[in-house]
Amino acid sequence: MKTFFTRTASALVFVAVMLGGILWADYTFFLLFFLVGCCALQEYFKLIRHIDADYANITSWHKWGATIAGAAILLTFTGNNFSVAHIPTGLVGWWIAVIFLLVMPLGEVLMSKDFSLKNIGYSAVGLLYTIIPFGLLINIRLNAINIHYTADNVGTAPGWLIPLLLIIFIWINDTMAYIVGSLIGKTPFAPAISPKKTIEGTVGGMILAVATAGIYGHFWGGEYLALQHWIVLALIAAIFGTIGDLIESKLKRMAGVKDSGNIMPGHGGFLDRFDSLLLAAPFAWIYVQFFMMA
Repeated sequence: MKTFFTRTASALVFVAVMLGGILWADYTFFLLFFLVGCCALQEYFKLIRHIDADYANITSWHKWGATIAGAAILLTFTGNNFSVAHIPTGLVGWWIAVIFLLVMPLGEVLMSKDFSLKNIGYSAVGLLYTIIPFGLLINIRLNAINIHYTADNVGTAPGWLIPLLLIIFIWINDTMAYIVGSLIGKTPFAPAISPKKTIEGTVGGMILAVATAGIYGHFWGGEYLALQHWIVLALIAAIFGTIGDLIESKLKRMAGVKDSGNIMPGHGGFLDRFDSLLLAAPFAWIYVQFFMMA
């Protein structure tokens, strides 16, 4: 019972923080996913240290170079939307990212006893895996004014809508997959990675997520998004969210850990909470750029 209340309380705090950050303003959205991205990167580094002991021996230059580069990359996605002393934060982030992306390999070459391209590769993959997706979400949020929301391009949806929908559709997919899998699931979907996932549950979750999006989009969501956008975004969240979850499960299995972190009592770490979004966000961004931008 104590565990149940702990999980419930932490979940409520999580939801409140997420909604506040997403809905309040552009800068709170950025700060929220800036924090999530940087923390997710640190959890990724920890997993890699469990997977390959050599990575635990990287120099401080390498470690902090990768961390600062990740933070700067997120800053680049703000473009001209924010400024410091009349200098766009996107430009500041770009220059810091370039400098520290150079520092990272130079530190490895000059200060490490055993230079390893493998360790640089681990860090580069970490930036691609944990930083870029959140940067793309920030880009969607801050450039929403250029999006064609409805078929006749007269929608009035706020910038936070698409990121929030991705999170909601991922949650619906995960919840429905669990329920359907518990009721009728028999066939393992990826037994070597996630033994509890079943094909029936996975497919059922996807169908119900898309059906929910379609029904809401048809009856109530037309003033914000055309129906096809509701359906496609739900498909992206369900399909690529599921793959993203499996990728993180594979990393944890390789690392021999249950959770990527313990930031949320009973719920694990940042990677555990946002693993689905890490893969869904880039594909949502691609869809927005090619099919929804003015």
